[in-house]
Amino acid sequence: MDVASGLVLFAVVWFMVLFVVLPLRLTTQGEAGKVVPGTPPGAPHGVNLKRKLAITTLVAALVWGLIAAVIISGVIDLSEIQFFNRPSGPAPDQI
Repeated sequence: MDVASGLVLFAVVWFMVLFVVLPLRLTTQGEAGKVVPGTPPGAPHGVNLKRKLAITTLVAALVWGLIAAVIISGVIDLSEIQFFNRPSGPAPDQI
């Protein structure tokens, strides 16, 4: 895996983790009893975005490291993954 692939993989993992972390421990304006005029009661109230971004980065780095280790070690190879139920090519000893 080269540097560009690693960065793209990290960006994808980071955004996936972000969308999981954002709704955790969310307090809505309706639950807090302080609805700002012009906003729905389900809008978030007092979000600590810096903390959520730090948690996202930490978790994404761990997940990315695990995925990168699997890719670099060769435990799972692209030839082992079948797309659209296509049979894999002939075995190397049959060529």
